[in-house]
Amino acid sequence: MTRFFALKRGSLISLALAALLALAPAIAEARMGGGGSFGSRGSRSWSAPPSTRTAPGMASPFERSITPRPGPGMSQPGYNPAFGGSSFGRGLLGGLAGGLLGAGLFGLLTGNGFFGGIGGFMSIIGFLMQIALVVFLARMAFMWWANRNAPAGAGSRPGAPFGSMFTGGAPFGAGRPGAGGFRAAGFGSGAAPQGARATPLKVQAEDFNAFERLLGETQAAYSREDLGALRMMSTPEMASYFDDELDENRRKGVVNRVSDVKLLQGDLSEAWREGSDEYATVAMRFSLNDVMEDRATGKPTPGSPGKSEAVEVWTFRRPAGAGPQEWKLSAIQQAA
Repeated sequence: MTRFFALKRGSLISLALAALLALAPAIAEARMGGGGSFGSRGSRSWSAPPSTRTAPGMASPFERSITPRPGPGMSQPGYNPAFGGSSFGRGLLGGLAGGLLGAGLFGLLTGNGFFGGIGGFMSIIGFLMQIALVVFLARMAFMWWANRNAPAGAGSRPGAPFGSMFTGGAPFGAGRPGAGGFRAAGFGSGAAPQGARATPLKVQAEDFNAFERLLGETQAAYSREDLGALRMMSTPEMASYFDDELDENRRKGVVNRVSDVKLLQGDLSEAWREGSDEYATVAMRFSLNDVMEDRATGKPTPGSPGKSEAVEVWTFRRPAGAGPQEWKLSAIQQAA
């Protein structure tokens, strides 16, 4: 009997751990955009933006985009088709499904049947830990290979050092109040153009100031649930996604309060002109106070992230030849 209760207690502890693992993605996705990847990057929407020092890994492919995905006969450089365009695996449902599927496969391998493995919750934890180890080793190998094969002359490629930050001077913008960590302007030709119209674009210091300003102002407007302001600072596509998120929060009776947004580091991934539009993709690491509040009481809901840091890859778009004030948020992607 004692052994029975010990086993039962062990199973309950394992179940609790499994539940925490499943809930972890959902807890971490409270900020603007829900920790997802969505929007459009023109002809480069389905190609991975070049990595940078701020975001050395590969940015996540879009889960939502109005840009049509290339057909079966067309390539999607930089992204694995098996992972693009699907949100399965994110959030509570994906975490539970993945854990149960792993347990079932373990049961088949050990001869207990597909559902026999589900009873052993420790096998779920072990299986997930093995997957995490394999993913970590694969990512390290990929980053080693990318660094080894990077072209010489780092100062001329996207994400490379440019401006006073890398010439012994102070970080770009450090002399003004509220300055962040964007590096000064340079060429961001990036990957090979996906269409004949795409040409490299030189990004100026004023453009980086605009990117930093939009980082803070869009988050503030989202916290106020000010859709009108968001429409002024983002493309119609992005504004529609934010509208959906705010509606969902209202339906759940919560409001996402985002404050104290501060850019810690940022650099250019690529910038180009195609047709009548110009695009700039930048990697940003920023801190923020991210709290999900109960709409009726104003109290934080369980699992609110609070003070945290994030690394995201944002793309901005403006009409060709327009000034820095015309940049609008066109896409958000999560850094790997």
